[in-house]
Amino acid sequence: MRFTNPKHSLSTLDPSGESPVSLLPTTPEDMWHAHNLIAPSDLLRAHALRKVVTTSSTGSTTSDRVHTDLTIRVQSVFFDPAASSLHVSGTVCQENQYVSLGQHHTLDLELNRPFQLWKRSGWDSVALKMLEEAVAEDTGEAMCAVVMQEGLANICLITEFQTVVKQRVESNIPKKRAGGSASQGGMTSFYEKTLSTLLRTVDFSTPRPLLLASPGFVAQDFRGYMQSEGQKRTDKKLQRIAKDAVVVHSSTGYVHSLNEVLKSPEVQATMRDKRFTGETSLMDQLYDRLRKDDGRAWYGAKPVERAVKEGAVGRGGGVLLINNKFFRSLDIKTRKKFVALVDKVKEDGGEARVLSSDHESGQRLDALGGIAAILTYPIFDLDEDEVEESEGVEGGNEAAEEGAMII
Repeated sequence: MRFTNPKHSLSTLDPSGESPVSLLPTTPEDMWHAHNLIAPSDLLRAHALRKVVTTSSTGSTTSDRVHTDLTIRVQSVFFDPAASSLHVSGTVCQENQYVSLGQHHTLDLELNRPFQLWKRSGWDSVALKMLEEAVAEDTGEAMCAVVMQEGLANICLITEFQTVVKQRVESNIPKKRAGGSASQGGMTSFYEKTLSTLLRTVDFSTPRPLLLASPGFVAQDFRGYMQSEGQKRTDKKLQRIAKDAVVVHSSTGYVHSLNEVLKSPEVQATMRDKRFTGETSLMDQLYDRLRKDDGRAWYGAKPVERAVKEGAVGRGGGVLLINNKFFRSLDIKTRKKFVALVDKVKEDGGEARVLSSDHESGQRLDALGGIAAILTYPIFDLDEDEVEESEGVEGGNEAAEEGAMII
């Protein structure tokens, strides 16, 4: 994604949000960034196709679809990662000859069509970070992963920010019998179908890492099939893809097995500098500490807020893990509260990671309520104090009532 005006940059951005930011999405990944940038109560202006009904003097009606530009106050945002399409719904806040104020409309943002965005509540630190990532020129390349088992293959693209299932391949494999010719023929047909789907859905014109993961020897055999097909077709590109492919073990051929795939030493070595392996590693650390119950890992809004307030998520290994859903809340006060939480952690020298629920690590965090923290020192009573305080307040109120009765 880039600014439509070459003179505009992050340094010229109006932090109050009163002036619009004009952006041009150019890749499918940009639509995901736009999904994160656009939040409820923002103003959005983009191209629209509107159905207009006109009534003649005789009472007959005709309908036409007209092209226009509309500005809406955002109410909801829907992102389809498989199609990389973004639909933004809201109410019209600038009327024109085709629509009046207050009418509902859904804008369909498209690649290579600019849009303008106003942040009426201002560009906070989290929104600025998202915009910085969106317009960064060096976005890195997506890694392709094929998670498979006999008769099933999930072809995925793992980017720095999300995991997208591009295609699911299914094939019936006959049961193994004496001789095994039918079963072997079924596997060959399955590999052929998987390879053709892989080459059709993923662009390998520029080199990108390819992971093949499966239980048993399915992934290893598929890599061998790719190599033999490359030699048979005298296809140097296919031979290179097969040669560079990394084969790792997974417990199943389903997408959730990507968690263990990203933890494998082979993938860690291949993708050492990628953000998503770092987030997976942090989630592993969090779960390990939760199992140890050593007081240095907490999850849930209240305990984490208390830990941040006490300065326990700061310099020396403190990490705040928070889902981006909190910054999409309809309640501006809620959004500002979690932005302040992120800012406090950074001020204290800690690390704040905003995870996406479109990625495996973000989905694991969702299971813990969407927010967790690794502390720099152990605290064992973050959830107990709250109960004691509430009991103390109730006790104090009862004492006060009794005192009033005595008086």
